[in-house]
Amino acid sequence: MLAQINSNEDGSEWKAWEQSDKDTRGLLAFKVGISAMKQSDSLYDQFHINVLEARHVDRKDIGDLEVLMDCARRAGLDTEQLQIDTKDSSLIERIGRSHVEAVTRHGVFGVPTFVFPNGNSAFLKLIYPPKEKAADIYNDLMNVMSTWDNIGEIKRPQPPWPSGVKRD
Repeated sequence: MLAQINSNEDGSEWKAWEQSDKDTRGLLAFKVGISAMKQSDSLYDQFHINVLEARHVDRKDIGDLEVLMDCARRAGLDTEQLQIDTKDSSLIERIGRSHVEAVTRHGVFGVPTFVFPNGNSAFLKLIYPPKEKAADIYNDLMNVMSTWDNIGEIKRPQPPWPSGVKRD
């Protein structure tokens, strides 16, 4: 949870997952996502895609329950059950444990960070990949990041990058 990573630079004990849904960006989306997993892995996968598109394509607020329920409805999830399940207080503990494990075990500091079966992990930042090349880019990067653990960082200088990169 990026809010947590950014908050603890001063050594405070503030925990993002212990705050209200409105005070912590993304917390409600985490709760709804975990609840969606209970219903079906395949429906969760479509829900996740819908949330990513809502946030990154349509620029919607994924902290808004209506936006999340629309994503869930379009994925075929039972939205009434989701709203019940997201009130389960054990979700807070699960989110907290998941965050701590991600940071301490895998070095996660941002999204998306991929964790591979061999233990390697890697953060990836892309700017507007063309849809027709997205699968190829993904496959190539997954191969590099999962295989070559001696590559510490690949980064384009800024500026001028992403100058000239065009959105679809």
